[in-house]
Amino acid sequence: MILRHAFTPLHNNRLGHLCGPMDEHLRTIEQALQVRIGHRQEHFRVEGAKAKAGRALEVLQALYETAGRAIPRERVQLMLANDSQVGEDEDGSLVLQTRRADLKARTPNQAVYLDNITNHDITFGIGPAGTGKTYLAVACAVDALERNAVQRIVLTRPAVEAGEKLGFLPGDLAQKVDPYLRPLYDALYELMGFDRVAKAFERNALEIAPLAFMRGRTLGNAFVILDEAQNTTPEQMKMFLTRIGFGSKCVVTGDVSQIDLPKGSLSGLVEAEHILKRVKGIAHTHFTSADVVRHPLVARIVDAYDAARAKER
Repeated sequence: MILRHAFTPLHNNRLGHLCGPMDEHLRTIEQALQVRIGHRQEHFRVEGAKAKAGRALEVLQALYETAGRAIPRERVQLMLANDSQVGEDEDGSLVLQTRRADLKARTPNQAVYLDNITNHDITFGIGPAGTGKTYLAVACAVDALERNAVQRIVLTRPAVEAGEKLGFLPGDLAQKVDPYLRPLYDALYELMGFDRVAKAFERNALEIAPLAFMRGRTLGNAFVILDEAQNTTPEQMKMFLTRIGFGSKCVVTGDVSQIDLPKGSLSGLVEAEHILKRVKGIAHTHFTSADVVRHPLVARIVDAYDAARAKER
């Protein structure tokens, strides 16, 4: 569906404020509503699903009417967040069955992410730390298990050190890989509770394992999450994605700005994003510093590093 609209009377300052610096506001609307926006002067063209393209035009019109001065990024996000929550409760938000009764998307991109997970067999969540990529994926997995939509949850990540050489860790195999998997345990304990997590392990409804353990398996009727996927090799990524069986859902999360592979090695996440971007049934959600839901300093740190890298390039 292609919708066109012209903003009249023409005010160049309003148009500039509407689009934002380097068309930032238009890109935010595009990502949140999964549309494409083009414009020349006061003429705008929106491509996308009919409902979402129509909503994009409504947001653009509402912003234009208040664009007498610069529009803060937060106003655009708030306007989208108030309307783009996916789901099934009274305010239109997706309801997830976890211990966290207040769990819902807190940014437009998080809402798109939850929508993608719901409606696609494989979803990629790519972006900086603190954007909820892993936490929301685990919440969706817990919800699917609680509703008996899947028989088990399988969580995995590559055992790659973040710039440190940890040497030969003591203990058995489980104790050696446990430090790499600890963030996944933490999310599960918060969303399910310690006792329920323990019982899920006992009945084999929950499995956490390093990526190397996935070779040769077929994961059917499972919710499978690959975390820290930026540290996979192309071979590992292909191996993992081809483990998916019938009745399964897969989420792949990672931050391509924090690759810990040996220098010069290609990240499997970077390659997969390029190769699979047009494959039907696979969705891609890209997060930015605007989606960071940790301490406000985290977003500023992410922006500072991004600016430094851009300057180097």
